[in-house]
Amino acid sequence: MDISVIIPTLNEAAGIAQTIERTRTLGPCEIIVVDGGSDDGTIATASSADQCLTSTRGRAFQQNAGAAVAQGDVLLFLHADCWLEEGAFDALRRALSDERCVAGCFRQTIDADGWAYRLLEQGNALRVQCIKWAYGDQALFVRRDVFQRVGGFPEMELMEDLYLAKRLKSEGRVRLVDHQLHVSPRRWQRMGLIRQTLRNWTFVGLAQCGISPRVLAYHYADVR
Repeated sequence: MDISVIIPTLNEAAGIAQTIERTRTLGPCEIIVVDGGSDDGTIATASSADQCLTSTRGRAFQQNAGAAVAQGDVLLFLHADCWLEEGAFDALRRALSDERCVAGCFRQTIDADGWAYRLLEQGNALRVQCIKWAYGDQALFVRRDVFQRVGGFPEMELMEDLYLAKRLKSEGRVRLVDHQLHVSPRRWQRMGLIRQTLRNWTFVGLAQCGISPRVLAYHYADVR
């Protein structure tokens, strides 16, 4: 079961080389970096990836571009400020050994101290376990044929992972793998943990009520 790791980037020169290096230690895989127009030298810094592409800015567009050239049986979408602990690929393969499982993600560890972060980790895990919505910052993985069948990420400016999660839920089982994904706390620290979390919930609620992601994106500051 070959794995292609797709990493969307935008001005990630400070950390992308380390993300690629850490991913290499997990075992054989194809690493594809898809840049959305960085001006800080990200592409040059990411030269150790198997492929470095450029595409229209936006994670949906970037991740679809990476998936289009990927050779693996499994696509793993990894944010540039996240990294997986040793054994992650084995855990992924065990989850997908169940033919009913079409996709999954990993259990988050947000690299910051404080009980509020621990509650956030637990809440995100419960979301996957209860309603089967796996988001991008949980290192979503999916069988490539299933990804193609559902049409990939909807090409929208915001919450592409939510809309993909809904499609995947109808295709089969979505598993939360009990293996650690380390996540940078930078977006919560910049906006404030409670403020950022409430904002995210509000946007999801508005999207569920039919508000266009394009309208919501206008009011959402992306922190990468």
